[in-house]
Amino acid sequence: MQFEELKPGEARREEDDSPHARTAADLEAVFDVPVRVAAVLGHSRMQVSDLLALSSGTVLELDRKVGEAIDIYVNDRLVARGEVVLVEDKLGVTMTEIIKTDR
Repeated sequence: MQFEELKPGEARREEDDSPHARTAADLEAVFDVPVRVAAVLGHSRMQVSDLLALSSGTVLELDRKVGEAIDIYVNDRLVARGEVVLVEDKLGVTMTEIIKTDR
């Protein structure tokens, strides 16, 4: 068995003919598959009459605190947690934790 010498901080290179070497082109078949992504800031319960009384500018209390992580769902499955960020004049979401689930 032969070992290659690595310098500190250098990663081992995968051989091009390795069955595990993958590129973005390998995923091209799924690039056009639609997915539904939801960033959940929090939840609130209310009666239908209160819901119908909501108007523009109404403040709605959620079950999360300011600065607490939000949940990111893909096709109704929790996949990550993140935080809300401001990108130019628009709100965005950055993922801070990937949720691994056993299937």
